[in-house]
Amino acid sequence: MSLRKRNLCLSMIAVCVLLLADQYTKYLAISRLKGQEPFVLISKILEFSYLENTGAAFSSFEGKQTFLIVLTTIVIFLIAWKYIILPMKHRFVWMRLCLLLIFSGAVGNLLDRITRRYVVDFIYFVPINFPKFNVADIYITVGVAMLALLLFFYYTDDELDQLFHLGRTKNP
Repeated sequence: MSLRKRNLCLSMIAVCVLLLADQYTKYLAISRLKGQEPFVLISKILEFSYLENTGAAFSSFEGKQTFLIVLTTIVIFLIAWKYIILPMKHRFVWMRLCLLLIFSGAVGNLLDRITRRYVVDFIYFVPINFPKFNVADIYITVGVAMLALLLFFYYTDDELDQLFHLGRTKNP
């Protein structure tokens, strides 16, 4: 089996594991938190409480499920395409991880939008009154933050030119 095929197989397994974790936690939120008082994990810091979010981040695009489904699907395909055309060099392992996290989070929330017409959010940080979120949101946030660090501090300008020229090589 080629390195590329092996990498894709392992990546699909990783995505499945991440999706199962996300969907299982959402199942637990529905079965144990819906209609209940918040479950306080750490007093005045962290609690779990059920929310049906019909929007996107911070409840933006509230009730625009069709738009969000189309937009998310496009983003998922772009991430998958970029992942596939990434050079198989060891230097891009961290970028692959970032793309896998973002992809898994986007698919996890897309599954909710398609099957429920809302996203299940349940994690709430009390001290900063941060909007409720879920495990898929954590994947996306961590993936994007790591990607930003890589793009600003790890990859060279030549590598970035190569990555963002959509698979084309630079002219001599």
